[in-house]
Amino acid sequence: MGSAALWGLISASSLLLGALVGLRVRLTDRVHGLLLGFGAGALISAVGVELALEGLAEGSVLVLSVGLAVGALLFVGGNLVLERRGPGRERRVADGAAVAGGALALGALLDGVPESAAIGLGLAQGDGVGVALVAAVFLSNFPESVGAAHDARRAGTPAAAVLRLWTGIVLACVVACVLGRELLGGGGEPVAFVQGLAAGGILAMLADTMIPEAYEHGGRAVGLVTVLGFTVALALSQA
Repeated sequence: MGSAALWGLISASSLLLGALVGLRVRLTDRVHGLLLGFGAGALISAVGVELALEGLAEGSVLVLSVGLAVGALLFVGGNLVLERRGPGRERRVADGAAVAGGALALGALLDGVPESAAIGLGLAQGDGVGVALVAAVFLSNFPESVGAAHDARRAGTPAAAVLRLWTGIVLACVVACVLGRELLGGGGEPVAFVQGLAAGGILAMLADTMIPEAYEHGGRAVGLVTVLGFTVALALSQA
């Protein structure tokens, strides 16, 4: 259990590190967009290689598809709640930074919890720590939290509140890694559902928030860095 908690903390720690960078470093809009684009590419790789294919290896297409649908609905529903909170305040944020930052945080939670559970699953099955998976999770988490913290700062959210949010998400990922080790060791359909849940949430977040914001701020170069992020994450997954 201790080793699962440790590896869950290592993989999720980039969320808090990215939040600190987003709060402390004055990023230009272009750099912000390019970081988001790189992270989007890494997440696309995670969906295709680490989540969907592994989910199909563990269970049926039907169960994976149900997980995809539930993950997408959770993200879309959660994002709708975020958009409806404090409409007066949101209108004062010309570029919608508050909503965008909240959506990225929600996406990181829906992404990070199942991925952390997958790391714990590897420990439970005696396969050891998937270093490539841990590295890919670490890599994709960082731009998400940088972008979300950057948006939160522009929206006037206090730094302490931002850090509490991301600390909570990191702790949720640690708990998920431990539970993945304890509860998902048998593999099968539950694992396929969890993998689909993560993939659905990520895909919805990418289409709804991350890629549009990346292109808005980063311009056409976002296409290139997205491919770069995909390539780096793919190489790590095969290491």
